[in-house]
Amino acid sequence: MQTVDYAVLIAYLAGVFGVGMLFALKNKSSADMFAAGGQSPWWTSGLSAFMTMFSANTFVVWGGIAYRQGMVAVTINLMYGVSALLVGYFIAGRWKEIGVQTPAEYVQLRFGNGALHFYTWFMTVFRMVTTAGALYALGRILVNLMPLADGNPLQDPATGNLSLYWGIIIFSSIVVVYTMIGGLWAVLMTDVLQFIILNLAVLFVIPLAIAKVGGFSRFFEQASVLPSLQVKGSEVLSDGTMTSLISGDYTLLFLAGWCAIHFFMIGAEWAFVQRFICVPNAAAARKSTYLFGGLYLLSPILWLLPPLIWRVHSPIPDGASESTVLLLSETAYIDACRSVLPAGMVGLMIAAMFSATASMVSSQLNVFSGVMTNDIFRPLMKRGLNVPSLVRVGRIITLALGALLIAIALSYESLGGAEKVIISVTEMVVVGLLAPTLWSLLSRTITSSAVWITASVSLLVGIVVRFGLNADGFLGDYETLAPLADWVQGNSSVVKTLTGVVLPILILSVLQLCSKGESEGHRAIERLTSATKASGQSEETAASLLPAIVVGWSIAVCGGLMFLLMFVPDNVDDRGILSLFGGMLVALATLILVIAHRKSASPRS
Repeated sequence: MQTVDYAVLIAYLAGVFGVGMLFALKNKSSADMFAAGGQSPWWTSGLSAFMTMFSANTFVVWGGIAYRQGMVAVTINLMYGVSALLVGYFIAGRWKEIGVQTPAEYVQLRFGNGALHFYTWFMTVFRMVTTAGALYALGRILVNLMPLADGNPLQDPATGNLSLYWGIIIFSSIVVVYTMIGGLWAVLMTDVLQFIILNLAVLFVIPLAIAKVGGFSRFFEQASVLPSLQVKGSEVLSDGTMTSLISGDYTLLFLAGWCAIHFFMIGAEWAFVQRFICVPNAAAARKSTYLFGGLYLLSPILWLLPPLIWRVHSPIPDGASESTVLLLSETAYIDACRSVLPAGMVGLMIAAMFSATASMVSSQLNVFSGVMTNDIFRPLMKRGLNVPSLVRVGRIITLALGALLIAIALSYESLGGAEKVIISVTEMVVVGLLAPTLWSLLSRTITSSAVWITASVSLLVGIVVRFGLNADGFLGDYETLAPLADWVQGNSSVVKTLTGVVLPILILSVLQLCSKGESEGHRAIERLTSATKASGQSEETAASLLPAIVVGWSIAVCGGLMFLLMFVPDNVDDRGILSLFGGMLVALATLILVIAHRKSASPRS
C-alpha cells in the first residue's frame, strides 16, 4: 500500500463514522434506535439486508471456491436470491403487518417468556462467536495488506505490517461506536454506503482484469477447459470444468437444501426480520426483500469474476497438493485485485473488505442490543423507564456487546477449538430454531412445544451425525453402525440437507397434524395485528428522504475521489478509466439528488 491508499482508507473510515454521528440525531426513542421509527425507505432496507449477508469470509471462502471450482460458487450464491424472493412473496409483509417493534417481541407473544430467553441467549452466543470469527478473519486479511514503517507503535515487528491486535481493535471500535450512537439508522445508512464502495471496487477491477487475460472471449475459452477442482480431505479431485454450474459435493440436492436453509434464515433470523419491520408498511417490506433477492440473482457473477479471471491468469499447477490449492484459493481474490488496481484503489479495496464485515457486525449488534433493551431489560424494571433513559440503556448494551465481541475476536486463536464446537452445535439446531417461528406466521395451531421439540430433536440427531458417525466419532466402536457411518461420511451434503432441513420440516408437519384449535399465542398476535391496523400505525409513517440525500452526496464524493486519483503520478496509464468512473458516479449522484429534491418539494398526500 502507498500513502495515497492509506489516505483513501482513512477518508472512508472517517466518512462512515461521520454518517453514524449524523443519524444519532434521529434516535429519540427505542423505536428509532432499533426499528428506524418505521421510516426507512424500502430500497435502504433492501440494500442493508443484501450487505448483511456479507463478511470478509465472502472474499476468502466464496472467492476460494470460485478460484477452484469456477461457476459453482456463482450458482450457490444465486440460491440466496431465490430464497429472498420467496421470503418477499410469502413472509416479509406479514412481519410488518403484525406491528411488533422487535422480532423477539413476536417470539414472546407467540411462544412465551421461556422461548424468548432460549432464543435470545442461544442466538446471542452463536452470533457473538461467529461475528467475532468474521472480525478475526477481517483482521487477518487486512493486516497482510498494510505494511507500516519501523518504529510505528501499531506495527507487528515480526511481519512489518499492522499488528493483528491493533487491526481488530481499530476496525471493530469504529463499527461499535457508530452502531452505539447512530442505532439502526446508522446501520442502514452505512450499509448503503458500504454497498456503493464494495460494488465500485469490484466494478473497477473487472474490466482491468479481463483486459489482462486478453478479453472476455479469451477468458471464457480458457475457463471452459480448466478443470474444476475440489479439495476432499488430502485429495484434490477434478469434476467438470470452471464453467460447470454444479460439481463435486455441490449437487442439485445441495442447492435445494441451501435454498431451503436460507429461506428460513432470511425469513426468521432477527437481523433480517428487523429489515422488514423498519419500513413504513407491508408493501415496502415486500419490495425491500424483492430488491435483496433481485440483487443476489444478478450480482454474484460480478463480484465473483475476479477470482475466476485470476484462475485463468494464474492457473493452479498440475499435481498441486491440497495445501497448495487451498493457499492459492484463499489469496485469489486479493491477488486479482492487487494485480490491476491503480494507486489509491487498493485502499478502496480494503475499505470494501472492511465494509463487508462491518455490515454483518453492525446488524448483529443492533438487533441483539434491541432485543436485550426492549424485551429483556425493560420488563425487569418495575417502575419502567422514560424514553431518553431507554435510549441510553440501549447504547450501553450495544457498547457492552461490542466490547465482548472485540474480546472474543482478540482471543480467537487461543479458544482451543471451543468456537468450532459452539458453531457446530448451533448449526445443527439453527433451522430447528428458526423454522417454528416461520411456521407460526402461517399456522394458527402451532404452540410453544414446537420450539422445544424441533430444537431438541434437531440437536440430538445433529450430535449423533456430526460427532458420533464421523471418522473419529464416539459411535465408531459399534461395528453394526459402520455401514451407516461410511454412508454419512461419504454423503456429507446429503446428510446436512436431511438433518438440517428435511428433519425440522417433518417434525413441524407432524406437530401441525397433531395440534387442534387456535393457540393462545396466535390469538395474542391477532390482537396486536388488529390493534396495529385499527390505529393505522403501519400506514402512517412516511419514508425519510434523508437517506437518499446522504447517498447522493456520498456517491458524489466517491466520484470526486476518482478525479483526484487521476493526478497521482503512478496513475498516468489509468487516467482514462478513473475519469470514466468519476464521471459516471457524479452523474448518478446528480440524478439521485435531483429526484430527492423533487420529492421533498412535492406535497405529501
